[in-house]
Amino acid sequence: MSKIMKRIFIGLSAIVAIAMGLSGCDSDRTTYSGPEYVMFSDTLTFYPVQNSTEWFNVPVASTVACDYDRTFGIEIDDKASNAIENKHYEIESNTVTIKAGELAANLRIRGLYDNIGKTDSLAVTLRLLSKENVQWSMYGAKTRVQMIKACPFDFDVFTGYCLVQSTFFKDYMVGTEKRLIKTEKDPSNKNTIILKDFYYKGYNLKLEFDPSNPLKPFVEMDKQVLGTTAEAFGTTYGNGKLMINQPTEVESYYNVCQSFVILYTTISVDNVGTVGTYVNVLEWISDEEADQIIKDGI
Repeated sequence: MSKIMKRIFIGLSAIVAIAMGLSGCDSDRTTYSGPEYVMFSDTLTFYPVQNSTEWFNVPVASTVACDYDRTFGIEIDDKASNAIENKHYEIESNTVTIKAGELAANLRIRGLYDNIGKTDSLAVTLRLLSKENVQWSMYGAKTRVQMIKACPFDFDVFTGYCLVQSTFFKDYMVGTEKRLIKTEKDPSNKNTIILKDFYYKGYNLKLEFDPSNPLKPFVEMDKQVLGTTAEAFGTTYGNGKLMINQPTEVESYYNVCQSFVILYTTISVDNVGTVGTYVNVLEWISDEEADQIIKDGI
């Protein structure tokens, strides 16, 4: 499976997860009155490693508060980890203490930025050492911390040639597997690029990057004209304009280190209805790579 197809698969998984979550919400709140259990708050955590000395918190939680301090050991599961301690990361302490009267405490881990490659996918699996009677079999005693390098924001990474793949192509652009487009900075709007001929020739899109928080590398777009219904469906619906927007249920994001954007889009026709929600992978490539693609044909 190619890198782009893996990213599309991850994007589709997010859409399915959101749909399941929306269909099974219960607004009633209940108070826990069962036995004491202690566990990691999440079984999987994503940690974008920045070039800083800050620690990353991995919460350990209890279902009940006690009137005394509780200290638990932390063990690294080497067989389930590919990150190496003191090479890719360090742990502040091999114990964690939940103070009297409290329900949680943090294990602190720090990724070693200089030793993590731009495309590395590194993980450490941690095991909470506790008495068997406070282990909840439903959640287990382990958590996996997935580390990726978070490079400083560089707007120039997202200009030039861009390779686009979309789940929309399979449904409405038969014969199109990917598109090679050019992108440029929008002279009128800060941190915004223009995607030239995104799906259809003559229809450009604007995409804005938010660099304010490295842990939330999101992109945003306003509702825009994507093309015409005649181009997409072979006939005119409504006003004939095919519109594109972002769904509110999921965030689109960028990766500076690997020069890509995962863009979730909802396509619709005003006063007619929604066509669907689609995953788009935008990957920026070098001029040399683009020249070769043009020679080979896409």
